[in-house]
Amino acid sequence: QVQLVESGGGLVQPGGSLRLSCAASGFTFSSYRMSWYRQAPGKERELVATISVGGMKIYADSVKGRFTISRDNAKNAVYLQMNSLKPEDTAVYYCMARLNFLDYWGQGSQVTVSS
Repeated sequence: QVQLVESGGGLVQPGGSLRLSCAASGFTFSSYRMSWYRQAPGKERELVATISVGGMKIYADSVKGRFTISRDNAKNAVYLQMNSLKPEDTAVYYCMARLNFLDYWGQGSQVTVSS
């Protein structure tokens, strides 16, 4: 079955960096677009970044220039490098794969940006 497992979240001060990882299994990873979403308390889940099979990347305006999405097809993993973090980046971050019109989500990883 499809499994997505995020790791790498935590508490960081404003201006700091974190790297999220998502380990995927149960499907042909290299054949599918992968995405990162986030959900802050009281807000709707929003797209942060997405990377296509060919490596094309799209970012939310709020993270452009600060976050970088990447993938390693040999390791069945997708990453989100987050730099210059701001308090408004505080959220639960989710890895997502859309397979045959079905969305699969990881369990989420909490990122808290606070001094």
